[in-house]
Amino acid sequence: MKQFSFLLCLLSVIFFTHCEQQIETHLEQFPLIPIANVMEETGSAFFIKDNTVLYFDEQDEDLKRTAIKLKSNWEAQTNNSLLLNEGIPFLHSKIELIKSDFDQEEAYEINIDKKAIVIRASAASGFYRALTSVDQLLRFQKLSSNLNFLPTGVIRDAPKYSYRGAMLDVSRHFFTVEEVKQYIDLLALYKINHLHLHLSDDQGWRIEIKSWPNLTEYGGRSEVGGMTGGFYTQEEYKDLVAYAQDRFITVVPEIDIPGHTNAALASYPELNCNGKTAELYTGIEVGFSTLCVDNEITFQFLDDVIREISAITPGEYFHIGGDESLSTNEEDYIVFINKTQDIVEKYGKNVMGWDEIQSSNIKPNTVAQYWADADNATGALKKGAKVLMSPAKYAYLDMQYDSLSTYGLHWASYISIKRGYDWNPDELVEGITGENIIGVEAPLWSETISNFEELSYLAFPRLLGYAEIGWSKTEQREWDTYQKRLIEHGVLLDSMSIKYYHSPNIPWKK
Repeated sequence: MKQFSFLLCLLSVIFFTHCEQQIETHLEQFPLIPIANVMEETGSAFFIKDNTVLYFDEQDEDLKRTAIKLKSNWEAQTNNSLLLNEGIPFLHSKIELIKSDFDQEEAYEINIDKKAIVIRASAASGFYRALTSVDQLLRFQKLSSNLNFLPTGVIRDAPKYSYRGAMLDVSRHFFTVEEVKQYIDLLALYKINHLHLHLSDDQGWRIEIKSWPNLTEYGGRSEVGGMTGGFYTQEEYKDLVAYAQDRFITVVPEIDIPGHTNAALASYPELNCNGKTAELYTGIEVGFSTLCVDNEITFQFLDDVIREISAITPGEYFHIGGDESLSTNEEDYIVFINKTQDIVEKYGKNVMGWDEIQSSNIKPNTVAQYWADADNATGALKKGAKVLMSPAKYAYLDMQYDSLSTYGLHWASYISIKRGYDWNPDELVEGITGENIIGVEAPLWSETISNFEELSYLAFPRLLGYAEIGWSKTEQREWDTYQKRLIEHGVLLDSMSIKYYHSPNIPWKK
């Protein structure tokens, strides 16, 4: 009998590469974040072998692009080669990429059995979201076991909201291209698809405007605390946009106006009503600056800024800020927003702004970003706008976790990991329901942070919760089961050397 078993295994080596042991697996217990709509396990294993073959239609550019990404990631995570459309099918394990019809572009299906992995989607973005799930599978397999296999079963998935965002303030403190790219990589891993860059404020102007060069040559020199600031050239910005696009993340640029404009006023005195040059500012108080609505040059300035940035930003939205304009009287503010939205529309973008912009005659394609005033948000809806949910007391990543937090502020609230996860955008404000909401965004203001390690402390692990709020069905979200998955992702973040906040209220693994 032993001789027969040995012969059987030897034949398997000859015909199927090696003899595989039977392993019981549990795909449904896999700690995917965001949690998938459907996970059905079949209890066996797909063994990862060298020279697994990836099959796809080489004439389809979406599939070709997906195949190249999958090959790179697969080989990096498994140390096994992945062949593209070569080899004899019955001698190798295989992966197939197949275009199928889905209702949503980001929807996908992954079917894993003993000999094959089949990934289906209707669009390149759907295939990419599928790859992030495969990426998490591979990373956890690598962390938790010496056995090279994936659990078998089916994952079917699609996002709740089309917009799932994170905002990074690069104006209070400047973050380098490399730091922003590192952030983008982590956003992509958790299926976040928009990066909102806050590119101007009182403390610094961070993007080159060729027709107004002093904005960065002078206005880009400062930041909170008096340290040297910085800025992105247009080539560097285009590189960031392309890097994000390659990960199916859309960059949303923000120029915060008419308030939060001291860096511009210090760079060009003609933008001030009194014509005097403002001093560079390195504090954190707000509400003292304003562009001069009565000056014709103000709108020429805005036209140039919006034109140049729009030309190098392929996304749908241009964010005009509009918050905390405490030094602009109400009449001037309304005139200003009305004129500015016409400029944005002229350059082919839709207006996004903080919820205060609803006081003007906003256009129906406008998105009001709810952060503080529920009446503003509902007022925007009455004017035909949509809402992006970023309530400061639940979703602001710069809020401290508790009174002992190393970084952050707490003017809105202390936001523990549980508080950041345990809210429902569809039910937060009376009158604002799912049909009115384009999505959720977690802003990270940078008054108290100046490098990626400090950024990571505030953003992680809370950002994973916002990713799940934006992607997963509300009925699937529950704190106790999420916490169990989050603990596993703590191990994953540790493996990537991400310095996240180790809340004492969560039993992290070492």
